[in-house]
Amino acid sequence: MENKPANLQQALPPEQAAAKAAILAECDRLTEAGITFVAVYFDGSGDEGVNEDIKCYCSEDYAYEESEAQATNFSHMQEHFETLVPYGYENGCGGFGDVILNVKTRKITVERNDRFEDYTTSNYEV
Repeated sequence: MENKPANLQQALPPEQAAAKAAILAECDRLTEAGITFVAVYFDGSGDEGVNEDIKCYCSEDYAYEESEAQATNFSHMQEHFETLVPYGYENGCGGFGDVILNVKTRKITVERNDRFEDYTTSNYEV
């Protein structure tokens, strides 16, 4: 199987395209509130997963659990962010990551980390 570049532009399914448009439509309001990043963290394994509540940040960059969330209420955007959480991250060993809006650049990034099990086999005669 061939790996494609991560930045390859792909057509989004209609529900994700609508979610992206709704999120980007909030950028002016977010900027007025002093917000620079908005993120939803997801984590799961064993066929169960959870999406955390939307969090807004006023920082130069975003790093999960390293940036301090702002006390603002943009919870109406939660469903739109959850629509962009990658399908299947909770299957098997699971995965985790973030859906991040950079308000200044008006770009949405999905950072997904998949967990996996690995083993080695040795065979020897005694």
